[in-house]
Amino acid sequence: MKNPSRTNLDSRKTGAEEAGCADGVSTSWTERILSHFTADLTRLWVACDPDDVLLDERLLTELRGRGFELMLYEDPFAFRAEYEERYRAAWDRDEQGPAPSLILHLRGADENVLPWDLVHHGRVVRLSLAELFPKLAYSAVQQVEPEHFSGLFHAHQTELQSARGENESKDFILEHVYQLAPRSIRNPVDFWRELLRMHFANRSLPLLFAQHAAGIIQGKGLFADQPVATWLASKGALLRVVQDAWYRYLSKLGLDGTRTGEPLPPVYCEKGGIAKLEIPFDHSDVQVLVDSMFLVGSLHPLAVHSVPAGIPSWIKAGIVQDPVALRALVLKGIDGLIEATPTAASSHKDWSEFAKRYGEILARTHGLSDTEGSEHLPMILERIRTLQTHSDDQLQAWVAAKHYADLILQPVAKGPAMVHHVPRFLRHRRSAGETRLALLVFDGLAFDQWVQIRERLIAKTRRFVFDEGTVFAWIPTLTSVSRQALFSGLKPREFEDSIDRTDKEEVLWKKFWQNEGVSSNEVMYRRALRQIDQLDALDADLIQKRPKIVGLVIDEVDDRLHKERSKKDVAMWIGNWLATGFVDRLFSLLLNKGYHLYLTADHGNVESTGAGRPSQGVIAETRGERVRVYRSEPLLADSAAACPATVRLDIAGLPANFLPLFAGGRTAFVPDGETVVVHGGVSIEELIVPFVKVGFATESE
Repeated sequence: MKNPSRTNLDSRKTGAEEAGCADGVSTSWTERILSHFTADLTRLWVACDPDDVLLDERLLTELRGRGFELMLYEDPFAFRAEYEERYRAAWDRDEQGPAPSLILHLRGADENVLPWDLVHHGRVVRLSLAELFPKLAYSAVQQVEPEHFSGLFHAHQTELQSARGENESKDFILEHVYQLAPRSIRNPVDFWRELLRMHFANRSLPLLFAQHAAGIIQGKGLFADQPVATWLASKGALLRVVQDAWYRYLSKLGLDGTRTGEPLPPVYCEKGGIAKLEIPFDHSDVQVLVDSMFLVGSLHPLAVHSVPAGIPSWIKAGIVQDPVALRALVLKGIDGLIEATPTAASSHKDWSEFAKRYGEILARTHGLSDTEGSEHLPMILERIRTLQTHSDDQLQAWVAAKHYADLILQPVAKGPAMVHHVPRFLRHRRSAGETRLALLVFDGLAFDQWVQIRERLIAKTRRFVFDEGTVFAWIPTLTSVSRQALFSGLKPREFEDSIDRTDKEEVLWKKFWQNEGVSSNEVMYRRALRQIDQLDALDADLIQKRPKIVGLVIDEVDDRLHKERSKKDVAMWIGNWLATGFVDRLFSLLLNKGYHLYLTADHGNVESTGAGRPSQGVIAETRGERVRVYRSEPLLADSAAACPATVRLDIAGLPANFLPLFAGGRTAFVPDGETVVVHGGVSIEELIVPFVKVGFATESE
């Protein structure tokens, strides 16, 4: 089968996006929004922005280029402290401060809720989606992700002559933003082609649009009584159905083997409950998309012992006959990732999707045999190193370009972007009806190691389903920084007094929930969980105390990785640990008690090579294998000069006297040539970690 071009699939944009973004950020949308802001008019601005229009990453980048910084007004005390320290004091001295102008971002329409001095000295600007898109239903536009506003604005300005109603607005947005025209879907081939294409381009529909499109499709008699809205809204749910249909399709062709990597989905039946769903894999439009999904790791091939004569050649993308074929598949996946690596100008969602693909491929690499088909192994390892170097360089450039700083500002209602957003995201879920919540923090778990855990659970039990995403850890990727931010919901600047230790996590976790109206005795925190014999005591505590909110630290991975010399050794150890049944029982224990279960990590880990320890006389206050932290600029400058291979990065949100110096590349501050598995730096494997909702498989999934 011919492979689809990257232009047609990997980099696919909607028609509205291509038209609206042809000149980068210099679009009619950008100018429409930013025309309100002129840096030399005043230093302080107040943006009344109930719809978070300004928080789009492209707008934030453009604002920074025009001399603006933006701060969220969420906690009045935290805002006041940072504003006075970083901006007001400098302005009073007639100095510029961190930026010529500051925008106070208020998630509301009434500036009078702010302190008098901020409104008096600030220039007020009001932004509203209702005013920006007057011809579309406001309730529909509200559900569109900010990165699509530019394309939608172009279509709104050029395609609409009159106002549209609620359903017409949904149709318009589906067509021009998500490139889906459900009224044009006439048969199963149309349906599967459009659904696979949409998810391959990572354009899952917001639930409102998924329900609307499903109603239209099912109104034609297609897939009656099936969860079509779920398939439109969830890539994971759709892939489970496709994976199961693929294995059954191969079985009909006489190919039987070992299922790998995905859970058994619910038994989806045609009307009347007679037969499982069948997907038209024989159709060329479906074949090209399925082939690409196997290549990037979204779908997992069937391991077979033999291939009958006459099998169509295109099917080979979804089968693995021997270790040589598996290694060839991994090599193709690595090369595809190298080509698809995001850049310093990419969005955080681009990096998140890349990190998931990267984790899938790396997990496959760690699972390869050292003996069978070993002639390919040196080439695979060489290409992995190329991928790591290329992606780390691009990610570091992305951080240096201040895009990482924009993550702090991202809304959390639809999902956290950073680990300190997690408590606020859980607050939203609680308001949405998830009254009992459990957060599992697997200390040090990289995404490739989560893939290993997921696949082991699937192979063993097939009882769980996973809605997978990612979050960014705090830089430096140290436990005391990132895990404390995770449990507190605070930026590191806001817990400066305890930034070098973790003994305040329980207090900060309970304080967050107390501020949300949950009493302290209804909030649980436990740490140092790792062995199955600890779960009886946890079970008893949950029964006795009946907490509404549970936060647990599982530290087996972080403890073990510091004792190993390679990530493949860590993977072997994780396999042995999973065999004890600890994770399976922990998940079941919490789910059986009615908790909505979320899993994440405070940071990942990376295999590094020692480049020697700094030999200068002044020692950093906080020492780590991948980072050293200094408390003054002169000390940092001396160390950087003594170690020219190190990297300095200005990280927003850290205390002013918390200055990190990073080991360059994939090196570490350990004896020269020594191989270690560590964390603290800025790499894909350390910085972007899993954020997963775990549930039991049911027929409604």
